[in-house]
Amino acid sequence: MAKQLRIQIFQDGQIQAEVLGVKGKKCTDYISLLEELLEAEIIESEYTSEYYETEEVQIDEIQSNSITMNTKEVR
Repeated sequence: MAKQLRIQIFQDGQIQAEVLGVKGKKCTDYISLLEELLEAEIIESEYTSEYYETEEVQIDEIQSNSITMNTKEVR
């Protein structure tokens, strides 16, 4: 699932937002950004099951080469 931010704005000015496709605590970053952009404040929140899931992180293997050099001390 792609990352989505579903936002509903009601006639009374209340805003309801839901983060979809983001696992773990990172979903709160999206809501914090929305709060900042709208100059709004969270008055109630509920966590979805995705909040309690572990985010999968892909780590690419990087091959490194090391070089050992001998140096002469100059006096």
